[in-house]
Amino acid sequence: MKKNTLIVTQEALARLRPEDLAASAAEAVREILAEAASANTARSYASALRYWAAWYQGRYGTPITVPVSEAAVMQFIVDHVARRSKAGLKWELPQQLDALLVVTKIKHKPGPLKLSTVVHRVAVLSEAHQLKKLANPCEQPAVRHLLARARRAAIKRGERPAKKTAITKPELEAMIATCDASLEGLRDRALLYFAFASGGRRRSEVAAADLHDLHALPEGGYVYRLEHSKTQQAGVTAHSTPDKPVLGVAAEALAAWLTVSGLKEGAMFRRIWKTRVGPALSPAAIGAIVQRRAIMAKLEGNFGGHSLRSGFVTEGARQGIALPALMAMTEHHSVSSVIGYFQAGGAAKNPAAHLLDTRDLHEPPEN
Repeated sequence: MKKNTLIVTQEALARLRPEDLAASAAEAVREILAEAASANTARSYASALRYWAAWYQGRYGTPITVPVSEAAVMQFIVDHVARRSKAGLKWELPQQLDALLVVTKIKHKPGPLKLSTVVHRVAVLSEAHQLKKLANPCEQPAVRHLLARARRAAIKRGERPAKKTAITKPELEAMIATCDASLEGLRDRALLYFAFASGGRRRSEVAAADLHDLHALPEGGYVYRLEHSKTQQAGVTAHSTPDKPVLGVAAEALAAWLTVSGLKEGAMFRRIWKTRVGPALSPAAIGAIVQRRAIMAKLEGNFGGHSLRSGFVTEGARQGIALPALMAMTEHHSVSSVIGYFQAGGAAKNPAAHLLDTRDLHEPPEN
């Protein structure tokens, strides 16, 4: 705490003990998550509501209860979103409270939060109100307007969400080339191909991939039935197509891994202990494999588990695949969430980009 030159008193710490934070927030977590939410969703929602409870306790001196007032939500936003002033960037969170949140490990570091974090935490509080069927301060016009202005200000300052670098076909092939014939190499080759070719699967979906849902096709290749996707957890199943083909080189790599590993049931991708196959890989381990293979391939960029998902859509657009066909594979249910990748991949194929390639028919010929 020397960096902040602030003294956090024992009395203040006692006021903000995590184990005593807002029973109503804990109840909201249980109601929101119920049975269907993923482990990642559970952690992010619990973290968001825990932070709300700690901030509210420190800001107002009383435990948080719902409904939260519109004024409190507005205060939360201005406390955590940086804005430009004559003296530079500033925000309203008191330094003493900021330091207290860091000391109790409720906040990672002092200073403003990323706008995306603030938006997520407001959304979680909004859902807590919706589930309790209470007046929702987060949906009030003043709150929505303030967040919209904060987004616009962040864009004007040149701030953009830190997206993972897309792994398109050239990057994927470079990573595959680092996979040797060892047990680990066979696993990583199969994992990378499977995650990409089956529709740009998320880390959690690759980790949950089970041999029970993998079916060989008579003509070669496989169909993988995606039983546990984010789309299905969200309850959006009307346009869901759970059967995902795994064909060609991806199928060959998967067959080689299953043959050598001897796996017949259970998790498709496992930890490896020297020459033995262990338990299922975690989502974090999937992301680490992607990062390690990108480093081994000497690729430049910010790679992670999501790189395969964004790369699948980007590569599809480059090859002229229609957006509905790509969305059927990825299970994106919102065009707005996938269109950025699609547009990035297809930008060079936009006919409007080639207006200067040929002489205008109405232009007089050169002398």
